[in-house]
Amino acid sequence: MNHKFSSATGEFQGEMESENLMVTTDSDILKAVEIKIEKLEGRQRHVFAKIQIPYQLEQVWQILTDYEVLTEFMPNMTQSRRLNCPTGGIRLEQCRTKSFMGMNFSGRSVFDVEEKFPHEIHYQLIEGDMKALSGYWRLEPWNLSESKAGITLIYDFFVSPKSMFPMALVENILNHDIPASMLAIRQRVEEIFGS
Repeated sequence: MNHKFSSATGEFQGEMESENLMVTTDSDILKAVEIKIEKLEGRQRHVFAKIQIPYQLEQVWQILTDYEVLTEFMPNMTQSRRLNCPTGGIRLEQCRTKSFMGMNFSGRSVFDVEEKFPHEIHYQLIEGDMKALSGYWRLEPWNLSESKAGITLIYDFFVSPKSMFPMALVENILNHDIPASMLAIRQRVEEIFGS
């Protein structure tokens, strides 16, 4: 049985892959992912997540904005590609899959992205399987020590799922898969830029 869900820039990842990632990841790193989920009116949710990454801002920015390569490390992302944008900006199409309670869910979303180098990447859902989805990535300086700096990566977004999606699925994605995505980004930065 196939159902659909939609997502943006590494938000909604697959349960199986994220659980595997969590099993093979140091528990201290897992504790570094802070996530807060606020229940709003109806089925709407406001999500705030952050993780500290001990690398330069430009390096993290490069990973976040290399949109076509996201499928190589983001859990359950099967496609991420740029589309022609009528306003000349950045328009992305992403497809994802997820296994949940014995069912396979898949979805497609298209959203416009606005890069505000070097600190923010905003996105707005244009079409897809959610009623609404918008938010931003923010990169804030973080001083590890006097001689070494890093960034705090913040992921702040609002989502309103359609009634066809069980809230148990939505809550699972928000509580488990977003931290897995944050960790995947950190691990990718370490893999590309680590010594």
